[in-house]
Formats: sequence, C-alpha cells, structure tokens
Amino acid sequence: MTLFSKIIAGDIPSYAVAENDQFFAFLDIFPLVEGHVLVVPKVEVDQFFDLPETFLSEILLFARPIAKAIEKAFDCNRCGISVVGLEVPHAHLHLLPINSADDLNFTRGKRKLTPEELEAIQRKIIGALA
Repeated sequence: MTLFSKIIAGDIPSYAVAENDQFFAFLDIFPLVEGHVLVVPKVEVDQFFDLPETFLSEILLFARPIAKAIEKAFDCNRCGISVVGLEVPHAHLHLLPINSADDLNFTRGKRKLTPEELEAIQRKIIGALA
C-alpha cells in the first residue's frame, strides 16, 4: 500500500480539497509553493501513463475546477500542472499556482509549513471551489 493509498484510506491525515469516486485531491505538505495540490487516482497504479484510459481523461476533468480555484485563491499567472512521479510509486498530478516556469522546478527546496498555514491554504482553495 503506497503512502497515497494510506492517505486516501484515511490512515494518514491529509488536507483534502476535493474527492469523488475515482480521485482524491489534497495539499502537498512539503510544497514548492503555497497552494501546491496533489491529485491522485484512488486506484493504485505506479506510472501515470499506465492508468486505464478513462482515468487518463477523467483526472483532468476532476482537476480542472481545482486548478481554477487555485488561480482564484492565489496571486499567480496560472495554475501549472506537472507529472513527475518519482517520489511516490502512485500516479499523480501536481497542481501549483505559478508565475514562471521556474515555479515548477522540483529540484528546488520544498517549503515547510505549519499545520495552521496548511489549514488556511486548504480553506482558501475549498472556498474558491464553492
């Protein structure tokens, strides 16, 4: 069972922002920037392009309102999207508020936020989804 499967199952607490039958979206607790969200399928598949075809198209449809909420909630040019998949063997998308391509540089150091800061970011995104 991957770390993300444990989060989806509720065995590990998370800062959830959206969920449906197939997908779960939650804050990255070590974000590149504030507002960094992970979108994961509930099915445990290691590599993104090994997902079933329906999941490949539907993950973007699920992510779209979250991306729009991120754009509303944070001062950014747009919501960037990235598929890296090296740290956790569970397919996932990264959604981040960005102002330049460098904001998607995963070799940069990650931020360490307090639970209070993460809760505030979670509320901001959920509020923008409404």
